[in-house]
Amino acid sequence: MYQWDFGILWSYRWLFLNGLGVTVGFTVVIVVLGLLFGLFGAFGSLSRIKAVRLLALTFIEAFRCTPILVQLIWFYYALPILAGVEMTPITASALALSLYGGSFYSEIIRGGIVSIDRGQSEAGAALGMTPIQAMRRIVLPQAIKRMIPALMNQSIIQFKNTSLVSVLAVPDLVYQSQVAAHDSYRPLETYTAVAVAYAAILIPLTIIVRRGEKHLAVGE
Repeated sequence: MYQWDFGILWSYRWLFLNGLGVTVGFTVVIVVLGLLFGLFGAFGSLSRIKAVRLLALTFIEAFRCTPILVQLIWFYYALPILAGVEMTPITASALALSLYGGSFYSEIIRGGIVSIDRGQSEAGAALGMTPIQAMRRIVLPQAIKRMIPALMNQSIIQFKNTSLVSVLAVPDLVYQSQVAAHDSYRPLETYTAVAVAYAAILIPLTIIVRRGEKHLAVGE
């Protein structure tokens, strides 16, 4: 008969709060960087230059088709040896998760762009717009509305993916919970509290995304 005691976790509250802050801050960084990589991948895959298109597609498929945990370990242990540079756990984790997320953002952005009828770009060209102007003034404003729900869903997934950086000793929420569990000998309470913390953040975000999808669907 196990005696649950969540009160013991109060003495580790600052440890959890620090880990939560690292997790949220880390998520913001990898989402922003991931979107930048995603723009490169999306526009590169749509490029008329074969070499650029091949490079973008290679990036997308390489990161989409390998497990993120393997990527984290490779970036921390293998890349520094190949590149001859030292890499901290935070740097390796941020780079791996940003590129991983960027490969998915690329497909979302590309899908949003190609979903817009080609006739609209042709109409812009008939009005004297360059392809870049037509993309900026006609295609992207419509495509972004269609991308937003998928981009937000992927960002939520990125938030959950940050839990994996604990394997590289990045002091996120999961890593700090491991420290607390080992110190208190209360793994059930500790990891239950962590699960509740993730759910408390992600459930409201998921509801917001669903409402946003319905709102955009009505607008369409």
